[in-house]
Parts: sequence; structure tokens; C-alpha cells
Amino acid sequence: MLKRENRGGTTKGNFMFRSSTRSEAESLLSGLALGFSADPFMRWLYPEPADFLTHFPRVMDFFGGRAFELGSAFRNDDFTAGALWLPPSIHPDEERLVACFEQTVSSEKHDALFETFGQMDNYHPDEDCWHLAFIAVDPIRQGKGLGSALLECCLKRCDEDGRPAYLESTNPTNLSLYKRYGFQEMGLIKADQAPPLFPMFRAAQ
Repeated sequence: MLKRENRGGTTKGNFMFRSSTRSEAESLLSGLALGFSADPFMRWLYPEPADFLTHFPRVMDFFGGRAFELGSAFRNDDFTAGALWLPPSIHPDEERLVACFEQTVSSEKHDALFETFGQMDNYHPDEDCWHLAFIAVDPIRQGKGLGSALLECCLKRCDEDGRPAYLESTNPTNLSLYKRYGFQEMGLIKADQAPPLFPMFRAAQ
């Protein structure tokens, strides 16, 4: 799954991507956070900028951070694009994630938040699949094909592995990109006042 083939990483067009280690987690998570700064669901969780910048990188780490130890966290050279993939049979650190939400998200949002996660469990495929936890591009680099190149590189390795891919999109504006690369909507995750999430599945190709 997009593991480093050589010291130079993997190239797609004019872009180069490489696996990211735990020692680089702070840089990669910071870059990812910038890419989610206008995300409807994530900013519903943390509407205050200081709270978002403080807590959201921890949320990403607890949800998808096992990718750093498993060779499935990826970045470009300056950390302005990155992705965290959970390999088959690997799941988020739910205990730490729940504790983080309980401590950092407004209590009036807890019911909708945890109902959202309950619905996410219902959509997650039973079969082994690669789970795209997060993918984002810094706004200063968006609109140049960087995110598409990173996604395409990762999905190529999913196909080489013979496994499907799954994600929950937190932003409806990204659906067309995912559909262009073979993802199909599975339904809608919606709980009370929380913004909707869009579970999507892509068969191995």
C-alpha cells in the first residue's frame, strides 16, 4: 500500500509522495488540519479557531494515527498534502478518541456526535478493506491536482493489493472527486444537528 519503493518515494506526474513516519506526525497532522479548516463536520465540532487547531490534530491521530506505525501515512515533500490510511483489520483508537471528544467537544453536541459514529459503524464494510481516514491538501496548494495525484497513487496500491477501499466524506464538495476515482455512495450518515457524512465504497479494480 504505497510503501516507499526507494529513497525518492513514489511519483505521480509532477508530484512525489513518500511514506511518513511517527517522527513526522506533528508536521503531517498540521498540514492535514489546514486542509480541513473549512470542513463542515470538523468545524461543527470545533467552531473556535484555537480549539480546532489545538484539538483536531489529536482527533486525526486517534482516528487514523496507526497509519504512521504501519507504513500507510503519506505526504509530499513539504507536508502540504497528506493522507492517513488504515490497513485491513486495523481500526481507530476508539478509547482515546471517545475520551478526547468527551473532553474537548461541547457537551450539547455529544449525543449527535456519538450517534454519528454509531451510524459509521453500521456502514463500515465487513470485508477487509483499506480505510481512508483522512486526505487533505493545504488551501495554498489546492486546485493544482495535488490531491487527485495523491489519491490516485494510493488507490493504485489498493488495487495491487486486491482490496477495496472505504471512506466517510465529511464534505459534500469532495464527492465528485471520489466518484471520479471509482467510489460509490453507500447512503447518508445524519444525526440531529450534526452535518452529514457520506460513506463511500470502491471495489478493487
